[in-house]
Amino acid sequence: MNEGLAARPRPANGGPDGVVLLDKPVGLSSNIALQKVRRLFGSRKAGHTGSLDPLASGLLPVCLGQATRFSGYLLGAAKGYRVTGRLGERTATGDVEGDVVERCAWEQLSRDDFVAVLPGFRGPILQVPPMYSALKQGGERLYKKARRGEVVERPAREVEIHGLELEAWTPPSFSLDVRCSKGTYIRTLVEDLARAAGSCAHVTALRRYAAGPYEHESMYTLEALEALAAESPERLAEVVLPIDSTVAGLPMVTLPAEAAHRLMQGQPVALGPEGDAGLVRVYSPAGFIGLGERGATGELRVKRLLGTCKV
Repeated sequence: MNEGLAARPRPANGGPDGVVLLDKPVGLSSNIALQKVRRLFGSRKAGHTGSLDPLASGLLPVCLGQATRFSGYLLGAAKGYRVTGRLGERTATGDVEGDVVERCAWEQLSRDDFVAVLPGFRGPILQVPPMYSALKQGGERLYKKARRGEVVERPAREVEIHGLELEAWTPPSFSLDVRCSKGTYIRTLVEDLARAAGSCAHVTALRRYAAGPYEHESMYTLEALEALAAESPERLAEVVLPIDSTVAGLPMVTLPAEAAHRLMQGQPVALGPEGDAGLVRVYSPAGFIGLGERGATGELRVKRLLGTCKV
């Protein structure tokens, strides 16, 4: 997957270009965590690739500098979570921060009963987004309406659960490993699973461990990053992953210098019939230059380029 990944550009000003894998702590919003990382690296531009609720911890990829040009491709990537739920109580927010709004019996459920409902939630499913979410309706975030006590109709949305396994069963607590598509609400999934099993539940802990191509790479806490920054800028820079790690899952195309130059000027480049149509990561002899789109006839057109790149 990491074949062809380019070296990290090190601009003289404005901070590094690349990706930092932050281990976000519980209690901190994704935006505050992002700003702390941005300031540590002295970056003018930064963005994350899918927020985590303050209750949640774990992987928050932070794109710095030119890597923000490719952050959108991570927003739509699959995610991996480990979640702990508690049977017998449903809360207004779907997690421990909300008031209990329903109590249900759970003592009758066995591990086998709970496992039996899991297959029905694997693959494409429909979810009704929770009221406590950042989705907008009528130009206003749903959570703002919920805080006023309002409940409005929310259309169900299709999401995909790629993997769903019960990891621990210590009733009334249980833990799940979930791999899912963009837009999946883990709080809603836990509620729906418990309802299908004949009870109710809410989330007590949530941790993200994977996002797109990032899973086995090391994550860094804010404290660890601060310690590296205190050692030296060079030590801190060592944790920055290259820009093209954001699109490492795409096929790779390497062009001769002349063809790369033409592509960078907006001209199509003929690749031949080999290879499937779709997005590819493109390299010149000097390294990664951006993304292209291969057509059905093998013609490559530019999709998104680095702001500065060499051929």
